[in-house]
Amino acid sequence: MTGKIFSRKYIMLGRLVTHWADIVGADVADRCHPAELRFRKVPNQKHAEVSLDIAAGSADATLLHYRKDLILERINQIFGEQMVAAIRFVPLVVSEQDRKKRAAALRPRKPLSATQHLELNQLLEKVEDPDIKERLARLGTSILQDRQT
Repeated sequence: MTGKIFSRKYIMLGRLVTHWADIVGADVADRCHPAELRFRKVPNQKHAEVSLDIAAGSADATLLHYRKDLILERINQIFGEQMVAAIRFVPLVVSEQDRKKRAAALRPRKPLSATQHLELNQLLEKVEDPDIKERLARLGTSILQDRQT
């Protein structure tokens, strides 16, 4: 008996993860994820009631709250029946490494010194295509600015 419940739960979770971008949309799928399925036995019903916890940041949780009915409808289309009855949003746990990356991305970058500009221009002087030269210059500038921080 418990084997059936566990296998059903993990199959559901696997399908949710696999089809997550289709369910919530590609624009939101990378900022939230299904965190947990909760099964609650309801008296006089054949199947347990299932609720889904979605881990999301506070702004994304607000956005998803307005899409809650659509998300439920899409999930139940995938499983072919009214499988998930409720959705709950839980805080997304962000690792310290992710916080540092975000903080570094928001930090203003120092402009290159005249010497660095000169060295970069000397490296790129033999590049003939102006489009490629411009892109390489932006890449070089970005790399040099990253080294300064």
